[in-house]
Amino acid sequence: MNISKNILFTTLIALSTLSIYSCKTKKLAAKPAPAPVAKPAPPVEEKKPAPATEKEPEAAPSDKPNFNLDNIQFEFNSFVLKTSSFSILDKAVAEMKKAPNTQFILNGHSSAEGSPEHNMSLSIDRANAVKSYFVNAGLNADRFTIVGHGEKEPISTNNNEEGRTLNRRTEIRIKN
Repeated sequence: MNISKNILFTTLIALSTLSIYSCKTKKLAAKPAPAPVAKPAPPVEEKKPAPATEKEPEAAPSDKPNFNLDNIQFEFNSFVLKTSSFSILDKAVAEMKKAPNTQFILNGHSSAEGSPEHNMSLSIDRANAVKSYFVNAGLNADRFTIVGHGEKEPISTNNNEEGRTLNRRTEIRIKN
């Protein structure tokens, strides 16, 4: 019986040591992350006042933001954004924040593979994926209208993969 208690006691100590050790590791991994984020912030603030005076004369040209942002691409048979589209979407967010009262239409498109019903649904899902990206970036969801076009408006041929890839897209247009 004493041997059973010793084994049980030793096992409990070992497990608690492992638990404590693993928790410390997680905490250590979480602590360094805020430090690099905090360090770059002061230099950015120091740089902001000088360019701010330069940006004010440029305010007149930037009154009309550039919303000519196409090439938002998606994976095959999916509404998952390609990583190459993130930089385009980030530019779109920056431009949209310049005009907070502007309304937009997000036109979703698909290639001609699959049934027309599936392609229509997929094009709507793609436009909604872009809307979700914008909302997560801090834009108001009420500014966006979703329109699905399915395979009806290709910008390239559907006879080869390169053309079909270009047709899997969402376009941003200003609502009149």
